[in-house]
Amino acid sequence: MRRMRSSAAAVALMLVACGGPSGPPPLHEFSQNYDFTISPDDAPPHAREDVHYTIQVFDRKTRQPIESGEGQLFAGKPIEDDAPNGPQSKTWDGMAYGPQAGTYHAKLNFVITGTWAMAIRFRRDSLHPLERIDWMQDVLPERPDTTRK
Repeated sequence: MRRMRSSAAAVALMLVACGGPSGPPPLHEFSQNYDFTISPDDAPPHAREDVHYTIQVFDRKTRQPIESGEGQLFAGKPIEDDAPNGPQSKTWDGMAYGPQAGTYHAKLNFVITGTWAMAIRFRRDSLHPLERIDWMQDVLPERPDTTRK
């Protein structure tokens, strides 16, 4: 019996390792009327690399996907205490709808490392108010260029 459990556990681990979802785990955030699932293709991202985000938006009460909504994913690097007059880095992209129901796509590129303030503004349509969610995201140093010799 013990051997069967051990074999079953090994098979389960192999299935998860081979067929499980790749990439970082998604982030779940809620606004007053929406439920967001935010899935970057790389987390934490590296500076100076495009990071693609897949954002699923559902109605918080009915759990129905929100189709053809309007939104923007954006981020800003807060001004550091030691450089209060320095420039603030920002990046943003509009959320493009499709092809799956309730799914939007956006791309950001962080120019410097550190902790970034992230946010999404979203509304069902132009007759509804924008709702906003916020979170913090660490950005790693850019990867070394391996194409140079």
